[in-house]
Amino acid sequence: MAVPKRKTSKSRRDKRRTHWKLTLPGLVECPQCHEPKLPHRVCPECGYYKNKKVIEV
Repeated sequence: MAVPKRKTSKSRRDKRRTHWKLTLPGLVECPQCHEPKLPHRVCPECGYYKNKKVIEV
């Protein structure tokens, strides 16, 4: 069985994890109220989706 000969240092471990960052969700501007919203979802501020009133806010 393959066993590491030395303990992996914190530096080496952290270098490997440099790409683990969280990314911010891509926000788009609502065409009705111009508030930021998630794409392909109803705007929580005005209740519109694709220029149609979907929910009452």
